[in-house]
Amino acid sequence: MNLKPQCSCSSAPKLIFPCSGASDVGGLADRVARQMTLDQTGKMYCLAGIGGRVNTIMETTKAAAKILAIDGCPQECARKTLEQAGFTGFQHLKLFEMGLHKGSSPATHENIRLVAAKGAELLA
Repeated sequence: MNLKPQCSCSSAPKLIFPCSGASDVGGLADRVARQMTLDQTGKMYCLAGIGGRVNTIMETTKAAAKILAIDGCPQECARKTLEQAGFTGFQHLKLFEMGLHKGSSPATHENIRLVAAKGAELLA
């Protein structure tokens, strides 16, 4: 039985880990990752699985071609979760550095497209 991570696209995946926090910018980060998955820029993946050290999720992430963490607020939960699990060298998109701040940045179509475009640049 082959336990190595597989990708049906014959190359290592580009994985996207949004913070998906409870605030508007956490929701925006989540929606951006989903949009990037629909756009086939990368594949949204499970940050909770990284935090829980789920073996299959950890192995797939180790095999990724590129990793993008998307954080909504300055707490940087996505970055910290990946780093505490031993991942380094990933791209990091910070919505707050793009002028999108907690309490005033809803997940509008415009905001989703703006952030997804930046995420696509980072994964290119």
